[in-house]
Amino acid sequence: MIPTRFRHLLGRVLEAALTLWLLLSLCFVLLRLAPGGPFDAERSVPDEVLATLNAQYRLDQPVWQQYLSWLGDLSHGDLGPSFQYPDHRVGALLADALPVTLMTGGAALLIAVLGGLGLGMLAAQHHGGRLDRLLMGLSGLGLALPKYVVAPLMVLLFAVVLRWLPAAGWGDPAQWALPVLALALPNLAVSSRLVRAAALDALHSDALRAARARGLSARRLWLAHILPLVALPLLAWLSPAMINLVSGSAVVEQIFSLPGMGRYFVQGALNRDYTLVMGVVAVVGVAIVLINTLVDVLRAWIDPRLR
Repeated sequence: MIPTRFRHLLGRVLEAALTLWLLLSLCFVLLRLAPGGPFDAERSVPDEVLATLNAQYRLDQPVWQQYLSWLGDLSHGDLGPSFQYPDHRVGALLADALPVTLMTGGAALLIAVLGGLGLGMLAAQHHGGRLDRLLMGLSGLGLALPKYVVAPLMVLLFAVVLRWLPAAGWGDPAQWALPVLALALPNLAVSSRLVRAAALDALHSDALRAARARGLSARRLWLAHILPLVALPLLAWLSPAMINLVSGSAVVEQIFSLPGMGRYFVQGALNRDYTLVMGVVAVVGVAIVLINTLVDVLRAWIDPRLR
């Protein structure tokens, strides 16, 4: 008999593998169904050259055979050659782009989590007061403005008008500020509202009334009783927050000319670079599946009722 804990872990692994396979398969089919092809712009090239290119990239094969060939390469860690960058493998391109996306996305997520935790608990402490209304009003504004509006406005204000920060580029730490903030602000608005709502529920719970009756200080109440209750919904929010960061990075990296995975995804989709798009989807899909699993483990560790 397999212990229950191992059966649960095995089930989660199989579920994650199935989800990833369905994601990749759906993306592969949708790319092939989209109108146009990787070499449609090469109309001046002789038919013999186009036939050679199609044979080189296996585009002359049936779709099902292309799919099986791609899965076989993927099982060996090979993401294939890029159509748009013929002298580069997709794996090499993404290896250079991944650190850029991880740095901007990781910094944005850290700001959103820590900032939302602080602002949300501060708003809950001053529930109904001016500070609470101010913070929730600003968070509502952050939710209303999408990233493709926030990013150009930040460039206009901080780079053009005030000239405090560079408008684009990568390498200088000053160039990281605007893209990280553009990614972080919408998520910061969501996390602060989430923390505020969870903190207010905790403040009115029977457990907290009992803790107050035992004479615990306000600081001890917030750190030992309210913070763990706030952490659970915040951890559950991390999965959709990661998806939000991935989708937002495609916009932000284009606006700020960052050599990240989001920019490669947009360029690959526009140029029908099938292997580049599939490579980005594979890397992002694996990351999201791993993060979802880690979040579930952390939630079960914090709250034994979820085990």
